[in-house]
Amino acid sequence: MKKGKTSKIQGFKAAKVLYGTVDSLNLKSLYLNIQTWVEPKKDVDNWSRVVLNLSRAIKHSVYEKTKNTIFDDKFIVDLDLRSSGLNLNKKSFMNLEINFYINDTSLNFKDGMVKDTLKDITSQIFLDNFKINPYFKFYLSKNIKTLKETIQTEDV
Repeated sequence: MKKGKTSKIQGFKAAKVLYGTVDSLNLKSLYLNIQTWVEPKKDVDNWSRVVLNLSRAIKHSVYEKTKNTIFDDKFIVDLDLRSSGLNLNKKSFMNLEINFYINDTSLNFKDGMVKDTLKDITSQIFLDNFKINPYFKFYLSKNIKTLKETIQTEDV
């Protein structure tokens, strides 16, 4: 019997956001997955340091937002962004997975409180780390055109 479940979280223009669990019958942990494309705004000598600092900043945002929630204050953040392939005018895929442990085992996967809490955490990550990021622009897909390029192609 299949126990794992996933569900999408709507409302984020620059990323695909979903959450899930591997065992929905005995709910002990959840994962939050944020997938996006990043394009560097400027050239940097040490991209691995920039990626590490981004990962650290995300951990701080999640820690601040999980205080006094349904989740334990212990969690795992896995930021997958290859620093070796980051170049100007080139988009790279970024995958962020955060594993949460649940304090209240009586919760159901489809409970509205679970989805609302995860949406709040995702919003905080976007506000703190994506919107004001000095190094990256974030896109939903690799081939998305800018507004200027769209206007020029429509006029022709």
